[in-house]
Amino acid sequence: MKPVPSLSNPYEALKKIMSDLRDPNGGCPWDLEQTHKSISKNLIEEAYEALEALDNFKSGDKKTADHFKEELGDLLLQVALHAQIASESNDFNLDDVILYLSEKLIFRHPHVFGDAPESLSSKEVLHNWELLKAQEKEKKAEQNTSILGSVPRHLPALLRAEKLGKKAARVGFDWPKENAGPLLREKIQEELEEFLAELPDNPADFTEGVCGINPDQKDRAEEELGDLLFAISQWARHYGIDPEKALQVSNEKFIRRFNRMEEKTADRLAKGNYPDWQEWERIYRESRAELLAEGYK
Repeated sequence: MKPVPSLSNPYEALKKIMSDLRDPNGGCPWDLEQTHKSISKNLIEEAYEALEALDNFKSGDKKTADHFKEELGDLLLQVALHAQIASESNDFNLDDVILYLSEKLIFRHPHVFGDAPESLSSKEVLHNWELLKAQEKEKKAEQNTSILGSVPRHLPALLRAEKLGKKAARVGFDWPKENAGPLLREKIQEELEEFLAELPDNPADFTEGVCGINPDQKDRAEEELGDLLFAISQWARHYGIDPEKALQVSNEKFIRRFNRMEEKTADRLAKGNYPDWQEWERIYRESRAELLAEGYK
């Protein structure tokens, strides 16, 4: 058994714990089996759990504060574990990660740590951030110097679409603000019509191999739907609406209403006696009306 590390210095304690967990002599078998790849999805999962805790966090409320603190710790664990694995192959360690971040923050904030003008707006700060980031890439001679290269591929698609549009807009590739609304409505209508043109009237016919259905039709429809969703995300961006958040709100609203529908039909559902679509629609309308009366959306 290894001695319990002192927690008087939390940072050093975390490094010692990670080192002990990965120690071939008495470490944790599960931790020892992990690689960068095997735990890669945990980064995304823990980030989402931290975001959910943030949504529920209320300053001054110990219960929600403890939950948020816990989820941030779980996210930090992923950083510490990746750094520990990297240190074992002499690639880098947790100190290197923190030092690299500190140097980058200092470099990208010359209005705070340098001789740049201090009276900058947040918009000017973001513009300078992009310019400084481009300088860093040029200095490192990176192959991918695209303005869009910093938008992660693993972001949720709708969030990624918004960020891609925002990045492109920072160099002027965007609909003009003075008439963006009408132009985007026209674009969305165009994409909607192209999407609908690829769909058969009966969704049941929309399968490969069915007589009369082109095997490539589903791929084309998928592409057109993607174009439509991208255009909608840019429309939302112009009006300052977060499309990812908007969809999450609708998801929660649907869950709340469907849960009420389940309550109303619990006995039938337990017996497998499911309502038909018309009855479901009636129950949905009743549930929605009840929840609206109770103050829910």
